[in-house]
Amino acid sequence: MRHGKKVNHLGRKKAHRVAMLANMACSLIEHKRINTTVAKAKALKQFVEPLITKAKAENNQTTEKGTHNRRVVFKNLRDKYAVTELFSNVAEKIADRPGGYTRIIKLGTRLGDNADMAMIELVDFNELYNASKTPAKKTTRRGRAKKSEAPAADASQESTQPESSEE
Repeated sequence: MRHGKKVNHLGRKKAHRVAMLANMACSLIEHKRINTTVAKAKALKQFVEPLITKAKAENNQTTEKGTHNRRVVFKNLRDKYAVTELFSNVAEKIADRPGGYTRIIKLGTRLGDNADMAMIELVDFNELYNASKTPAKKTTRRGRAKKSEAPAADASQESTQPESSEE
């Protein structure tokens, strides 16, 4: 029985599972979204969210804490380029988010073996969803815009009138 066992073993031994999750986390940080199975996406979410929390600027106020957090993340990811990307670009985008850094979107089933597929992505890097949440500046210059359009229309009419009067 599996009473009290929270880890999804994903049909792998521990070393293989940890290496796979580390590689998937590096790919997620590098590409900002990856396609995988639903079970692996859920396991990856549990693996990568604490690492992203360690990368936030508020957790790295002093040099000692920043160095310690980088070493802890590097121990899990084992890729210095992914750690650099996580602590620079990703940490800036997620600075004001209290949690929930990833999103899992189910895609359907895989053609070969009918496995449930999903896309896992970093929430702040999706332009489609974030476009509606951060509206552009809206100015209310309706009166001025109409006035500025009117002289342009008059100028175009004046240019057509001399042509008709010459004929």
